[in-house]
Amino acid sequence: MFEYSQILAEICGELAKVTQGRFEVTEDTEMLGDLNLDSLQVMNLLLHVEDRFDISIPVNILPDVKTVKDLALRIENLMREA
Repeated sequence: MFEYSQILAEICGELAKVTQGRFEVTEDTEMLGDLNLDSLQVMNLLLHVEDRFDISIPVNILPDVKTVKDLALRIENLMREA
């Protein structure tokens, strides 16, 4: 099982690739507001996360995910439940 810090590092690393290093990504970074991600970039991120952590992210949690921390915590909870 992955720890929160590992999950956070993976998400930040993937977001750095997506944004081509134009933004500093921290756990307080808002994925839509700060990074200006479009829906395709968000879906690609989610697909990467699902593959990396072998989980399925329910679409109904997405409206509550604003920051990188929110996503990392959701992933951690999904992994615990699996």
